Amino acid sequence: MKKIGLLGGTFDPPHLGHLLIAEEVYHALDLDGVWFIPSNNPPHKDASDTKTEDRVEMTRIAVQDNEHFHLNTIEMERSGTSYTVDTVKNLVDRHEDTSFYFIMGGDMVEYLPNWERIDQLNELVSFVGVQRYGYELSCEYPVVKVEIPMFDVSSTLIRERLQSGETARYLLPETVETYIKERGLYGTKRGT
Repeated sequence: MKKIGLLGGTFDPPHLGHLLIAEEVYHALDLDGVWFIPSNNPPHKDASDTKTEDRVEMTRIAVQDNEHFHLNTIEMERSGTSYTVDTVKNLVDRHEDTSFYFIMGGDMVEYLPNWERIDQLNELVSFVGVQRYGYELSCEYPVVKVEIPMFDVSSTLIRERLQSGETARYLLPETVETYIKERGLYGTKRGT
């Protein structure tokens, strides 16, 4: 049976922290691969101002150089709010020979009890929490804990830096930064 990690997010933009988390969990749990799943309309965040196709393309670019990372656009195939339970149920139905590991930051672990149909989701997937500073990873649901090197970066930080004309170098893949500049995303000037 295959073991696949699932890393969901808005990826607005995808950054080196996302890649580091995926790589560390891939090795720690001896996975066969990690699928990056850009969310269409997440229930816990405001809608993104970035076009869906740009977020998908940036994610594709970010993972293209790693043979065990893959882009999965399952959430783009449906409309409405993107609940993790619906996504995972669909993946389990499509891939009966696969065990799925849902990867999340320590900040999300404490909110697990509030997730949509959490008991059903718990039956479908193993939760993996990556240790982040300030979070205990304590939860009433079973969570596999994976420690990762500290790399405190967020998509919000990157967007804010780019919007104010600051550098995002070494925070995201160069290929993603090039795409952002070419498309004029986050207030960057095209071609700079």
